[in-house]
Amino acid sequence: MFDNINKPKGIQRIYLASLNSARAFKWLYKNESAFKQEILLLLLAIPISFLFNISFKEQLILIVAIVFIIFTEVINTAIEAVVDRVGLDIHPLSGLAKDLGSAAVFISLIVAASIWLIVLL
Repeated sequence: MFDNINKPKGIQRIYLASLNSARAFKWLYKNESAFKQEILLLLLAIPISFLFNISFKEQLILIVAIVFIIFTEVINTAIEAVVDRVGLDIHPLSGLAKDLGSAAVFISLIVAASIWLIVLL
């Protein structure tokens, strides 16, 4: 049972939250191929950003654009997990929730590609 009064605070809360995040990243990497692809994209984008004659600020913007894709993928996966937790039966609202999460990832890809084009051109 959740105890709102005695929940961890301060450094302990930060430590426990980081353990939860690490567990989530491990699960994502093991189970989500899109997450693996986006991590690979990030690992490629970092050195590629050094090949262009751009400022450090512009490099950072390019890298953050890729991190934004990963962020959106994490949210999409969370939506899918909640929908699947509620029930595996086919329901139009379940499909809509998953489609909307997928659309969010698609939008983040468009935003990142646009940022790369604008910065590099």
